[in-house]
Amino acid sequence: MGVVNVTPDSFSDGGRWFEPGAAVEHGLELLDQGADLLDVGGESTRPGAQRPDEAEELRRVIPVVRELASQGARVSVDTMRASVAGAALEAGASIVNDVSGGLADPEMPAVVAGADVPFIAMHWRGHSAQMQQRAQYDDVVAEVCAELTERVEQLLARGLRREQLVLDPGFGFAKLAAHNWTLLAHLEQVIALGLPVLVGTSRKTFLGRLGVPEGTDPRPPLERDAATCATTVLAAQAGAWAVRVHDVASSVAAVRVVAATEGAR
Repeated sequence: MGVVNVTPDSFSDGGRWFEPGAAVEHGLELLDQGADLLDVGGESTRPGAQRPDEAEELRRVIPVVRELASQGARVSVDTMRASVAGAALEAGASIVNDVSGGLADPEMPAVVAGADVPFIAMHWRGHSAQMQQRAQYDDVVAEVCAELTERVEQLLARGLRREQLVLDPGFGFAKLAAHNWTLLAHLEQVIALGLPVLVGTSRKTFLGRLGVPEGTDPRPPLERDAATCATTVLAAQAGAWAVRVHDVASSVAAVRVVAATEGAR
C-alpha cells in the first residue's frame, strides 16, 4: 500500500505532494514501483497534529481519488470522516482506511456497511493531539488485541460483515517506542485474531531513534526507509495482509525476497 499524503503538514514529506497534480503524479509513480493499493489521505495524524475542517479535507482528497481511480488504481481513502469516505467511494475509492476504526465518527460504520467495501480498522485511543497521553499499557499486545476484538464486535453489530474487515495494530498511535517494538515482535498474535492485518510502521519515529545517541534527535523521516524495509520483512514473515509504506520499491523487493525464501523452504 503506497502512501499518497495530500497534506501540508505530513511528518514524512512535509507537504511535498500537497497539490492535487503532484499527488496524482506521485501515486502513479508508486504504482509503477509495484504498489497494489494507493492510500490517499488529507489529514495528518502525526502526534500533535490539528485536524482540517471537513470542507478542506474534501477539497484535498476527492480530486486525487477521482483521478487515480480513473487511471485504474485501486484506491483506499484514509479518513476518519464518514462524509469524506462516502464522497471518496463515489469518486472511485474501493477501500476505507480509518485510523479510528470508526470511533471518531459514529456514522462511519453505516457508510461502509452500505457500500459493502473493505474497512481497515486501526487500534485507536484518541485524536493526534491527545493520543500519546494515552500510551499506557500493562501488556500492550494483549490490550491491543482485546481492544481490536471489541471493535470488531461493535462493527459487526453495526452491520458490517466480517469479510469486510482488516485490522491495523496502530504502530505509533498512542504507543511509545517500547510498545511499538513489542507489538512488532509479537505481530503473529494480532494476525491470530483471524482477520487480514495491515502494518504501518513506515518512517515512524521509533525507527528513527535506532542507532542514535540518547538525548539527540531521531534520524529525519527520509533516512528511515532502510529500517522500514526491515519491518516489511518481519511483517511478510508473520503473514501480514499488506504494509503501508512511503517508499514502495524497497518494500516490494523485500516482500519478493521473503516469498522466494519461503518458496525455497
